Amino acid sequence: MTFTLTSNSFRDGDTLPDAQVQAKGNVSPHLRWSGAPDGTRSYAVTCFDPDAPTGSGFWHWTVANIPADVTELLEDASSGGLPRGAVEGRTDFGAPGFGGAAPPPGHGPHRYIFTVFAVDVPQLDVTPDNSGAVYGFNLHFHTLAKASLTAIYENTGRG
Repeated sequence: MTFTLTSNSFRDGDTLPDAQVQAKGNVSPHLRWSGAPDGTRSYAVTCFDPDAPTGSGFWHWTVANIPADVTELLEDASSGGLPRGAVEGRTDFGAPGFGGAAPPPGHGPHRYIFTVFAVDVPQLDVTPDNSGAVYGFNLHFHTLAKASLTAIYENTGRG
């Protein structure tokens, strides 16, 4: 079975809906996954923009320690709907929680890569104060499989 990620909020390659844009809705998208490999003991979810003009991309969301029996996050889960035990890390906006798309006006299209990770431990050693890099470091050593969806968003500066 293949590990897959789907969303009711958007399809792979779509333009990111206004609901997931920081200035227009700023709610985390619906995500559903299936086909996790044997040995999965928890999940993690990230949203990363590799096109941000930072030299290192931009973390929009990090969530870890999602229990292994959870295979879906409803839209706006970041605002109080995460499963018990899940922990959100500090985004590059400076606080934990989902931070919607916010590319600089006129910078061109940015990719927003949503990834779910099947993790081999029930809990990663991460906190709400940790950065996306710290979440990524921990995931590097505990990922059994991952699946991604990518959406595009461009801020044309025309509202």
